[in-house]
Amino acid sequence: MFDLPTETAQDRKNYRTFRKELINEGFVMIQFSVYVRVCVNRKMANLLEKRVKNFLPEEGLVQSLMLTEKQYNDMHFLIGEAVDDVRNTSDRTVII
Repeated sequence: MFDLPTETAQDRKNYRTFRKELINEGFVMIQFSVYVRVCVNRKMANLLEKRVKNFLPEEGLVQSLMLTEKQYNDMHFLIGEAVDDVRNTSDRTVII
């Protein structure tokens, strides 16, 4: 989750760069400024968090929240509808 300044042209560039880096790391937007990614275990989630720290902007607020698959699947939609998208589930996880 993030809230970044967009006052100046440099702020907007930093916002776009951060967002593109998140997408390159496999994150998917579920709401404006809220991105998620499925990880196979806590160790991989911690590693991913460290990778995100490498491209943080200098200003703004960036937070992470780690949930189990069950907790994520217990999300309730109070208004609007869920989007059936394999990118938002663990269905795309392949264990070899």
